[in-house]
Order: sequence, then C-alpha cells, then structure tokens
Amino acid sequence: MLQIGARNMQNYPLLKAVGRTSRPVLLKRGFAATIKDLLLAAEYVLSEGNCNVVLCERGIRTFDDSARFTLDLGAVPLIKQLSHLPVIVDPSHASGRAAQILPLARASVAVGADGLIVEVHHNPAVAVCDGEQALVPDSFHAMIGEIQAIAAAIGRPLAQ
Repeated sequence: MLQIGARNMQNYPLLKAVGRTSRPVLLKRGFAATIKDLLLAAEYVLSEGNCNVVLCERGIRTFDDSARFTLDLGAVPLIKQLSHLPVIVDPSHASGRAAQILPLARASVAVGADGLIVEVHHNPAVAVCDGEQALVPDSFHAMIGEIQAIAAAIGRPLAQ
C-alpha cells in the first residue's frame, strides 16, 4: 500500500501518479483540510484509474493545544455517507500520546471506522521518531482484543 501523508494530501501530481499505479493507496487527511478537500484529493487518484483508495482521519489542527491534533470522529460517518471509500482512523497521530490511543480507538470503531492504523514499537523510549505515541507490542495486542470485542458487540466485526 502506498501511503500519502497529511502533508502531501494536496500534492496533485503525486496523487495523479499513484492513481496510475495498481497499488492500494492510503490517503491521510491534512491537518487543515476539510472533508471536502479530502474527498476531492481522493478524486485525483480515482480519476487516473486506481479505485483502491482508503481514506484516513488522523486529526485536524484546532485551537486546543492539549493534544497534538483533535481527532474529528464526526468525519468518519460523514465521509462514509458521502463516499463509497473505506475510512480508517489513526489515533496515534491524533493524540500524540500512547495513553490516549485505546480510548480514541474505541470511539473510532463505535462511529463506524473500517480500521485503525496504530504506531507500535518494541521500545518507544529509543524510537527514532514518534516514540511518545507508540504502543509496545503487548499493549497493542491487548488493544486489538478489546477493539474486536467492541466491534463484535455492535455488529461490526473487524478483519485482522
């Protein structure tokens, strides 16, 4: 899968180029992008023939500085209403803190996210980047078990 990060969401030549590939594309929402901006960016990929696009909500910049970004959970059901594309959530980048990943992941599944992308590192204290927002593998596996139970309870079993 080719990942287009938040800072490249509006790099239109890049979007067109990945649209000409046969590889799936993960398109992350820019931190100042509207939902419409994200959907229009996806159109650049789709218009070149690549229909394998997954959208990612990873938080937007707001006036609040208590977390890295504000996770826009309302975007998930709205995008699903406006588009046929799957939507995943990145609780790691939204909060910037490992301790907030699980509650944000729970909420993401509850609002209809099709999946999650989570930072994991065997020793976050020595990670080259993003260590403060990474789970250790044991915590990640525990989170997956809880998320799958929640998804099953609300009738939305998740694939592994």
